[in-house]
Amino acid sequence: MTTSLIAPAASTDEISAYIAASAKSAWEVKGLAADTPVKPVVKVGVIGAGTMGGGISMNFANVGIPVKIVEVQQAALDRGLGVIRKNYQNSADKGRFPQEEVGIRMGVLAGSLDRNDLADCDLVIEAVFEDMVLKKDIFADLDRICKPGAILATNTSYLDINEIASVTRRPQDVIGLHFFSPANVMKLLEIVRAEHTSDKVVATAMAVARKINKVAVLAGVCPGFIGNRILSMRQLSAGHLLKVGVMPWEIDAAFNAFGFKMGPYQMSDLAGLDIGWKPGAKTANPLRDMICERTPRRGQKSGAGFYDYDENRVGRPSPEVEVIVKEFATASGVPQRTVTREQILEECIFPMINEGASILEEGIAQRPGDIDVTWLNGYGWPQDKGGPMFLADKIGLTRVLEVAGRVSKNVPEIRVSGLLRAMASDSRKFADLPARPLTV
Repeated sequence: MTTSLIAPAASTDEISAYIAASAKSAWEVKGLAADTPVKPVVKVGVIGAGTMGGGISMNFANVGIPVKIVEVQQAALDRGLGVIRKNYQNSADKGRFPQEEVGIRMGVLAGSLDRNDLADCDLVIEAVFEDMVLKKDIFADLDRICKPGAILATNTSYLDINEIASVTRRPQDVIGLHFFSPANVMKLLEIVRAEHTSDKVVATAMAVARKINKVAVLAGVCPGFIGNRILSMRQLSAGHLLKVGVMPWEIDAAFNAFGFKMGPYQMSDLAGLDIGWKPGAKTANPLRDMICERTPRRGQKSGAGFYDYDENRVGRPSPEVEVIVKEFATASGVPQRTVTREQILEECIFPMINEGASILEEGIAQRPGDIDVTWLNGYGWPQDKGGPMFLADKIGLTRVLEVAGRVSKNVPEIRVSGLLRAMASDSRKFADLPARPLTV
């Protein structure tokens, strides 16, 4: 009998024990000596006062660590500090902390338009948008400005940190600190170790994560690291389902039934469909291009995206998008077929698990549990499913391999993991894999 993916993966007690054990293990860095010294971090610099920069700054202000926030324009700096104050005031008004705490926390934040003011910071976190040229320019500047031994961190969610570090004379001090939006709320902190990152910097980053009350997971360098690399497989798989005639809301409904609060296309509408797009653009996402061209379909913010939204931002299936998707599916030349809710989940989630196996195989993650901690704390994976790798063990790797292999024939970016293939052949489980140091 095939186990339904919508059902809980195991008993509540078993899942709770697994999640707790995995979260504890994630703090253990394989190959890092227990007596590795930690750098003192008493002042932090943040480059960027936008959504990410502001949220990151709040994490440090919350624990009393002074933060220097640098922006390029006074209006952007004022706006960012204003948003932070508003967030703190809302929390105080809701009784989460005393009113006087607003002033205390704002008192450790200082703004500047000059990167040279970061010269005395122990840790500087770059939180600008995902542009390699810009990030390299910033890091070359930080290399000149910052004091010896300062940790230079990038909040990139996808880019090559080795390349970013290459423009400095201190690559041993460069690390990725990938916060999740909103950074002052989301618990996960993906700590990305680059090729030359020193043990001392890794140990300090883990200590900083504890200090600011994050759940830390160590990752190696690859496009998307652990979380976004796996997410990209979900997006590719869902995109193929659209080509066979499945509607976006049918895919989202399957993920909602699985336990995600938002499915892939609900998330896209929330983030905004026009990220990385402009009128007339032909991107790697032609369906998105088609929808965005139907002005003003930009997501929730414009009242229409994959869904149509009312004044309360409650979405409903869009007849216009249904026509667009059917046009897109017909033009793709892919044979149309009926897909059940269970098949939607299998064809999207099993390629994610397959990618998790590749991440383990390549030494990008230390242990399967780290992948599960990442998805539980950063991507809304439902607690009763324990995490993608935990779920895989419960449903059987042979089943995962069969579906992932079938999907890979239609989605060339999905490559079947050699580790998954070997483990399925030997009837092993991910839980059997020992933790090992990252391959950097």
